[in-house]
Amino acid sequence: MRVLKLMFAASLVTATLACTGGAAAPVESPAPSSLAPGTVVLPADSPMLQQIRREAVKLADLPTDELTSPGKVEANPNRVSKVVLPVAGRIAAVLVKTGDAVKKDQALMTLESPDADSAMSAYLSSRAAVNQAEAALVKAQADFDRTSDLFEHNAVAKKEVITADASLAQAKAGLEQAQASREQALRRLTVLGLRPGDFKQQVVVRAPLAGKVLELSVVAGEYRNDTSASVMTIADLASVWVSSQVPESYIRFVQTGEHVEITLVAYPGESFHGRVSRIADTVDPQTRTVKVQADIDNRDGRLRPEMYGSIHHIESTAETPVIPVGAVVQTDNHSVVFVETAPGRFEQREVTLGKRSGDVVRVISGVRPGDLVATDGVMLLKGLAKRT
Repeated sequence: MRVLKLMFAASLVTATLACTGGAAAPVESPAPSSLAPGTVVLPADSPMLQQIRREAVKLADLPTDELTSPGKVEANPNRVSKVVLPVAGRIAAVLVKTGDAVKKDQALMTLESPDADSAMSAYLSSRAAVNQAEAALVKAQADFDRTSDLFEHNAVAKKEVITADASLAQAKAGLEQAQASREQALRRLTVLGLRPGDFKQQVVVRAPLAGKVLELSVVAGEYRNDTSASVMTIADLASVWVSSQVPESYIRFVQTGEHVEITLVAYPGESFHGRVSRIADTVDPQTRTVKVQADIDNRDGRLRPEMYGSIHHIESTAETPVIPVGAVVQTDNHSVVFVETAPGRFEQREVTLGKRSGDVVRVISGVRPGDLVATDGVMLLKGLAKRT
């Protein structure tokens, strides 16, 4: 029996020596109770770790001083056309509708007008007058040549030559006048888009510029005799203005040509960029503000006149640490982020934030450039941190 006890003790010693020598035992993840508050550790093979996206804290050149003023989108008045009828008449057909995109010189509507027939008649009459004037000039030239020949042979008096010469001059002047009238009548036909010699032609009203039809106030069958009233509004919205009213005391911060950042109510969290093109020369006496207009590219057509927003006039810029807005969570009136300090190890840190700029936010303290912060799966880490 004693021998058996000695053998059992020897086996225990051997096992103990084997554990303390040679290879080390594997290290296990620390128990939740041993982690610092707000720290989350996920194994490398954890499915939850795959749901978490990390980004490094970056430096961005952001404005340090800026002026923000309310603004709205306006159509560039230099690219807006009020279409009027060239002549009075009945609308035969309207070829476009409100909202249509049109090209320059595209047909918008057709018009039946007695003025078009009058213009054609005037052209034909002027052309006939030119033919008559040419015939009169030929006769006057022949009379002058015959009279001159007779005078050289002493067959007629000098007075006859003078009379023939005056008739020739009158015939030349008559031809020039008839030709001018014909050119004027032809020009009238050209403006109306009519072909010479054809009666009962319809006048085609064409687009003066490429753009979109914003307003249409005429229908087929109407008779319009007011050629000064607009029947259609076309605007080229590929470039629009964003106007704002800048307080008089801050206008010194705004310069023509400077870049501005524009945010709109229609697109929250998104910013657009433009350039100041005009600063009003006068101050509004009621509001004590100065109107500032900025050009902005709108070839994608997202900006529409009368959209409201704000314009940020930047005075100076500086490099500032920034993090994505999605990386920040709120806990007990504090802003925190989760920083990955080692693979799979995330520490909750309180941060002090500055102004937001688009989809990033300035960081005053709490993290440094290069730190890896979680941007996706942040709420998952927040839930796991509460259990620790």
